[in-house]
Amino acid sequence: MKLLTEYFGELKTGEEVIKFTLVNKNNIKISFLNYGGIIQEIIVPDRSGKYENIVLGFDNIRDYEEKSPYFGAIVGRIAGRISKAKFQIDGDEYILASNNGMNHIHGGIKGFDKVIWCVKEIKKTDYLGLEMSYISPDGEEGFPGKMNVKVTYILNNNNELEMKFSAVSDKKTIINMTNHSYFNLSGNLNDDILNHKLTINAAKVGFVDEETIPTGELVDVENSVFDFTKGKKIGLDIDKKAEQLIKCGGYDHPFVLDKRQAFSARVEDEKSGRIMDVITDQPVVVFYSGNQLGEDLILSENIRAKKRIGLCLETQDYPDSINQESFPKKIYNPGERYTACTKIKFYTDL
Repeated sequence: MKLLTEYFGELKTGEEVIKFTLVNKNNIKISFLNYGGIIQEIIVPDRSGKYENIVLGFDNIRDYEEKSPYFGAIVGRIAGRISKAKFQIDGDEYILASNNGMNHIHGGIKGFDKVIWCVKEIKKTDYLGLEMSYISPDGEEGFPGKMNVKVTYILNNNNELEMKFSAVSDKKTIINMTNHSYFNLSGNLNDDILNHKLTINAAKVGFVDEETIPTGELVDVENSVFDFTKGKKIGLDIDKKAEQLIKCGGYDHPFVLDKRQAFSARVEDEKSGRIMDVITDQPVVVFYSGNQLGEDLILSENIRAKKRIGLCLETQDYPDSINQESFPKKIYNPGERYTACTKIKFYTDL
């Protein structure tokens, strides 16, 4: 196993951006940036042994800085939306940036996706990793508490990427982090994701309103367009005239995971034979089908983006739980550690 480093560019502030690439014995390569903790590339083989990239990204820092819809980034302090861009803890109200209509999304104007992280190599006999750390000052983007944050990316020789999130604040606060990678298993964006087969081990889905804010209602998926329990092609129901799909232009919903299953979600591409399993200790995965991706984005290898060319499986806690009476709330006390762990296993159907 080896770690490669190279210069990737410079932010408008003059800060240097470095690309780190982990390579395992099977020649799987995963590249990360110290800017936003971004997963910039994941190179894995298809069933015939052809290695291709399976995530959306850019080949230059300026596009990440100016245009990125959170491609591959660490999202925090809060993943997803916070309704009306405000919340209360113990009667104190905290006002956040309204960067998604009237609501707050993905940590604000300068969330964890837009900062330079400190990076340290982790080297063991059977895996290699990167520990990324950041100190978020009290009041950053409106959130209370000085917070020490760590995100660890580990690649092993079983072709598994493990992502561990950890944070401690010195004030009562909320936190709910995720990684926001857009996947496309066809390889080098040879096709969209509508023919990908998706399995989500979730019996309930959270409905959302016109602003994609959870209504607080959890609904059984059985015999609905949200039923992925037995696996189905993403394109099968995505354009059906279901109210929830019309509101979002496709899927952009939190699924409540069944912890009794061996995996949380599985994505399969029949043509390439590539498969990935997602296993998480988090209660929810938000499945987003790339509904708002537009042709204005030029991706790596000069490929033009388009609607539904990538999918996200954002493992996290319940979205907007601080403002949703029916969702379990998690408020972290000073010194109390937040943790989350998600593992992604890459393989083929051979």
